[in-house]
Amino acid sequence: MKDLGRLTGGLFFEELVPGTQWHTAGRTVFESDLAGYVNLTWFTEELFTNLHDREGFAIQGRPVPALLVMAMAEGLVLPSMDRTGLAFLHVEMDVKGPTQVGDTIRVHCEVTEARPTKAGDRGLVRTRNTVTNQHGQVVLVYQPLRLIKRSPT
Repeated sequence: MKDLGRLTGGLFFEELVPGTQWHTAGRTVFESDLAGYVNLTWFTEELFTNLHDREGFAIQGRPVPALLVMAMAEGLVLPSMDRTGLAFLHVEMDVKGPTQVGDTIRVHCEVTEARPTKAGDRGLVRTRNTVTNQHGQVVLVYQPLRLIKRSPT
């Protein structure tokens, strides 16, 4: 297993062998992130928009939608695909627990599958991306399949 630590540049297909791991910086989820997401997507479920009539909700506090958490996680992962990522093709997602406004998330990535395409200048890479909060609790696991450039050399 190869641990790349925290990345600052895009990885080519040849660098993404199964077992390769890296992690991202942290990012705190702000109230403005939730408000922006709700307004952009019209995701107006009362769980996310009603601050006062909270009795009966399954999740207390100030939770944020899991899709917002995944989108923010993708933003954190983005430097690892800078100028090498070609397409996001598929994802499987498993929500493990709530993320709240004020939580800081980070992502641990591990390559689980890599295979070249017939085109020869790119490959398919699947990772297991584990999102944790500031307490080290796993809140989301998603497994994207991406099209990644091969090294020009």
